[in-house]
Amino acid sequence: MAAAARMNAPAQSAPYDVAAVRRDFPILSRQVHGKPLVYLDNAASAQKSRCVIEAMCQLYEQEYSNVHRGVHVLSGLATTRFEAGRETVRRFLNAASANEIVFTRGATEAINLVAQTFGRSQLTAGDEIILSVLEHHANIVPWQLLAQEKGLSLKIVPLDARGQIMLDEYEALLSPRVKLVALAHMSNVLGTVLPVADIVRLAHARGIPVLLDGSQAVTHQLVDLQALDADFYVFSGHKLYGPTGVGVLYGKEALLNTLPPWQGGGDMIETVTFAGSTFKPAPQRFEAGTPAIAEVIGLAAAIEYLEQLGMGNVHAHEAMLLEHASTELAGVPGVTLQGTAPGKGAIISFTIQGAHAQDIALLLDQQGIAVRVGHHCCMPLMAHLGVTGTVRASFGLYNTLDEVDGFVRAVRKAAELLV
Repeated sequence: MAAAARMNAPAQSAPYDVAAVRRDFPILSRQVHGKPLVYLDNAASAQKSRCVIEAMCQLYEQEYSNVHRGVHVLSGLATTRFEAGRETVRRFLNAASANEIVFTRGATEAINLVAQTFGRSQLTAGDEIILSVLEHHANIVPWQLLAQEKGLSLKIVPLDARGQIMLDEYEALLSPRVKLVALAHMSNVLGTVLPVADIVRLAHARGIPVLLDGSQAVTHQLVDLQALDADFYVFSGHKLYGPTGVGVLYGKEALLNTLPPWQGGGDMIETVTFAGSTFKPAPQRFEAGTPAIAEVIGLAAAIEYLEQLGMGNVHAHEAMLLEHASTELAGVPGVTLQGTAPGKGAIISFTIQGAHAQDIALLLDQQGIAVRVGHHCCMPLMAHLGVTGTVRASFGLYNTLDEVDGFVRAVRKAAELLV
């Protein structure tokens, strides 16, 4: 199945019951400043369902032990659940093998891992890496550090007025000196979904590998890595309704096995002598030391929950919220929506003329509405937009139309008070 078709799969036939979904998330029943919590900060970190909490508690209460190598019962149980989590991630991404799934502390560590293994071993002075204006700092700074160390150059793909990357400009940058393309799948500020199938196709036609930061995309749409054919793909568990402290690096198995280890220690070796060491193949080669056992199990529970809901259903629900919020916000005097690309994900960033973003967010917080303000770890993008920061509302699978209406009313009131 083509990547685009799978990513935009229609909603499943079962109706989406957002009220039932909300009951699965204990924190949504609390109040803030005497008002019901309206959590619209999902792009920063999503809330956790009861099944995630219970899966992690079960491990700690009934099955906890370190994984791998142990022959006693608890080690076997924990290892089985941990490696089942790897298979769950493989299935969710439609990777070819569980050996292509490396567990990290998050997307940031995953990108740094690629920089320190692929980058250090395969890039040389004069080589180029392609980024874009809308990248998160996690997909800028590791490449800057590597470029300074090895004498590389970073080439930046520009954006058009709607916040879309300019594909013709991207293609023009694909010179023989380019040795890696590293781009977001979806912008954490604008919600722009990049044309990743075309990005990969154009790079591969020139023999250039591609890394995609999928931290935002995997929460909103299906991702088929075999169809997409990206060489590396990363995401963080906490944005996917899973725990903090765990993330995923996907890499094609043959490519991973050409790379040197990044960190050394237990569980990633085959033999160790004082004369030297030999290392396991991927993924263990990149998982030195005791892993985040409970966090991997919690991430697997979050993925299974999403699969039960159906990512097509989630996508359709969030698209409805986004369309309604965008239409209503556009009618608030003084509001400017930042990023209006067609097919964007469920993120809205905006400014109000004459009002500071932090003041807007504080007024929203008084109404129990949690949003994010600032540069969102995208300072180059803010400079491109000509602003110091934005207010960002990011919608998730448990948000409702009533919450969107309350959010818009609060923004309208803030605009009246601050301008």
